[in-house]
Amino acid sequence: MADRQAVAAAADAAAAAATVDVAAVLRAARAAGRTTLTAPEGRLLADAYGIPTPAEGLAETADEAVALAARIGGPVALKIVSPDIPHKTDAGGVRVGLSSAAEVREAFPALVRNAAAYAPKARVEGVLVQRMAPEGGLEVLVGAVTDPTFGKVVAFGLGGVLVETLKDVTFRLAPASTEDAESMLDGIRAAEVLRGVRGGPAVDRAALADLIVRVSRLAADFPEVAEIDLNPVFASPDGVLAADVRIVLGDGPPPQRRRYSEEEILASMERLMRPRSVVVVGASAEPGKIGHAVLRNLLDGGFDGAVHPVNPKGGTILGRTAYRSVADVPDGADVAVFAVPARLVPAALEEVGRKGIPNAVLIPSGFAETGEHALQERLVAIAEKYGTRLLGPNIYGYYSPWHHLCATFCTPYDVTGPVALTSQSGGIGMAVLGFARATGTGVSAIVGLGNKADVDEDDLLTYFAHDPHTRSIAMHLEDLKDGRAFVAAARKTVREKPVVVLKAGRTGAGAKAAGSHTGALAGDDAVYDAILRQAGVIRAPGLDEMLEYARALPVLPTPKGENVLIVTGAGGSGVLLSDAAVDHGLRLMTVPDDLDAAFREFIPPFGAAGNPVDITGGEPPATYEAAIRLALRDPRVHALVLGYWHTLVTPPMVFAELTARVVAEFRAAGVEKPVVASLAGDTEVAEAGAYLFARGVVAYPYTTEKPVAALGAKYRWARAAGLL
Repeated sequence: MADRQAVAAAADAAAAAATVDVAAVLRAARAAGRTTLTAPEGRLLADAYGIPTPAEGLAETADEAVALAARIGGPVALKIVSPDIPHKTDAGGVRVGLSSAAEVREAFPALVRNAAAYAPKARVEGVLVQRMAPEGGLEVLVGAVTDPTFGKVVAFGLGGVLVETLKDVTFRLAPASTEDAESMLDGIRAAEVLRGVRGGPAVDRAALADLIVRVSRLAADFPEVAEIDLNPVFASPDGVLAADVRIVLGDGPPPQRRRYSEEEILASMERLMRPRSVVVVGASAEPGKIGHAVLRNLLDGGFDGAVHPVNPKGGTILGRTAYRSVADVPDGADVAVFAVPARLVPAALEEVGRKGIPNAVLIPSGFAETGEHALQERLVAIAEKYGTRLLGPNIYGYYSPWHHLCATFCTPYDVTGPVALTSQSGGIGMAVLGFARATGTGVSAIVGLGNKADVDEDDLLTYFAHDPHTRSIAMHLEDLKDGRAFVAAARKTVREKPVVVLKAGRTGAGAKAAGSHTGALAGDDAVYDAILRQAGVIRAPGLDEMLEYARALPVLPTPKGENVLIVTGAGGSGVLLSDAAVDHGLRLMTVPDDLDAAFREFIPPFGAAGNPVDITGGEPPATYEAAIRLALRDPRVHALVLGYWHTLVTPPMVFAELTARVVAEFRAAGVEKPVVASLAGDTEVAEAGAYLFARGVVAYPYTTEKPVAALGAKYRWARAAGLL
């Protein structure tokens, strides 16, 4: 590790020393009106950052090319150099494997003619003469791209023609650490190829990881570098060599949105989620109006703070004095909930700002989501002027059940618990609410985010990380306004609490048009998926999974090891449970001989020990209980998956009651292992599953997938949090 740190420090020093030269190269390219560096310019940047490239030189004549080839030695490649021909191969501007002076002399004018035919007006600066990479190396891609959400990200994957066909690429935020780079080597589907297959040698992983780190630093150091593409990179047991360096320039970083310190976020979010006083702007006495529904929910929900209706007509609404203006409201309000048309929001927001109210909850629609971007930007400017945080606009409101706060025009919900739920969409928000009600899920918060003009997921993550009532967080999102802020907040939160994310648009955008292989591969979801994993969040494939993970994770104890054991009453479910375990990244325990023998003492001869343990369906409750006790008692078993089969010998509720009793007994004695159950049978298994879930065993009827998926999610969080 010390050697690696020394190498990294030397790389940092070299990069710092080379910064001026690199900047000069970039300025010169810009001054010439170019967005793509030539091969020699790319080589200068590679040299500055210690990126290994083959020996090469620029020739302006055939004689110079022959002399360079002789000096470089070995087979060489010739490549046309033109700022107007970014894709040399398409122009017939590449010849490889040239071993003699005659071959070099013949290739030089041919490349120039091909370039002229391909782009008659192209400026040709010469021909690059480059030593061919040694044979036998594995072709990989290392690059970087500027993502609109996350900024600079570094990419790694298989290279050459495979990059276009398999798209086996992973991404990390730039600059990347050595640990990030090493995780990328294991993060592609073809990771085993790097370790050597069928007797082939393994690549130099340390050199490859170091190359990823260097490329990431080059991208991060210069905002105007939009894309870097090293493809192919030849990786071998002896090191790495970037055969081609392609660098595309952009416009520099986008304008930065305002960021708040953790202390500022916590101060405002605390007053949002635990207000002492709430103002309803646009309160109405008329049923059917949003302003009436919001006020009614606040009053009926038992909120024990002050509630102040604001309506230009004044008078009394639902027994409360209505103020004609926010200016007339008594001082000390923490939240203003808006229920007025979009056109009236700016003036009312000015009043809220002047009153010193720190949070504005903007329910109205009619802003950026309908193309009214200027109107939304006006709200942001007003809010920033007064230091007011905006939730919304275009939302259903929010719920803070532990504080009896229901600030929404939708149906109320008051079941308190450990799950915080957020959604960017109102429709998804109502699905969240319906799920919570149907499953009896206790929540610490349900928050709509809408257009996210200001408050977004990283603000809420920062608050939920500190909220004693929240033990798991689930977030539906369509985009992130500030991907790096989200990653920073998620990393802190995941150390203590699991974060589940449902990212919409998983299959939508695809790869954008780009000037390099790396850019073309960086489709929105590919980057999102990799960076969310880097942040340690659990990505849910669908809404049901997001909600189920969120309610299951606080129920399951944290596993203390990777050994998962399946005990089932039916061989068929055992096979399906085993498949699900592998699919969700769980490690099925290899059962030691002594434990195997212990199981065989009470299961019938036609059953099966091993893993799964099949006790068969005709066994009485005592056999189920003995198997569960044995698994919980053995410290080598870290998690238990139960497969129950409905029989009259052991009815569903009998199984549920004995399982809950045994698990509770062991937990009381300090033995806490995650236990999940799949219940197959008639309709009675639904009641049994609910009974178990309420008592700390995550159980589902009619499915082998869901309980194992929930256990897999718990394991993914435990690994991300460094608990395994």
